[in-house]
Amino acid sequence: MIRGVRGAITCDADTEEAIIEATVEILSALITANDLKEDDVASIFFTTTSDLTAAYPARGARRLGWTKTALMGGVEMDVKGSIPRCIRILIHWNTDKSQSEIKHVYLRDAVKLRPDWSENK
Repeated sequence: MIRGVRGAITCDADTEEAIIEATVEILSALITANDLKEDDVASIFFTTTSDLTAAYPARGARRLGWTKTALMGGVEMDVKGSIPRCIRILIHWNTDKSQSEIKHVYLRDAVKLRPDWSENK
C-alpha cells in the first residue's frame, strides 16, 4: 500500500543555503515522525512558492543521503495572500500503516497551512 505524507516549511530568505537548510529540517522531521526509510519511499514531490528560486529543494534530500529516491520539484500555485517563501513536500510511502497513523509535519510559518496537523498549535 502507498500512503501520502505531507509537510511544509517556510524559508528565511531566497538563498541556496536557506532553501536547502529548510528542506533538510522538514524532511528530517518527517523521517523522524514516521520512521521513514529511503527504501520504502517511492518518490517525493516538492513545490516552492514562486519567490524561491535560488535552489532546488531536492538538493536537501540529497544532502541527507537520499540518493536513490525519485525526486521532483515544481512551483506552487501563486494564490493571493498565500504564505511567502514556502516549501511543500508530498512523500509517496510504501507502508502498512493506516491513514490515522501517518504524521504530517508543518514547521515555522507553514503551521498556518494545517494547524489541525501541527503539534505547535
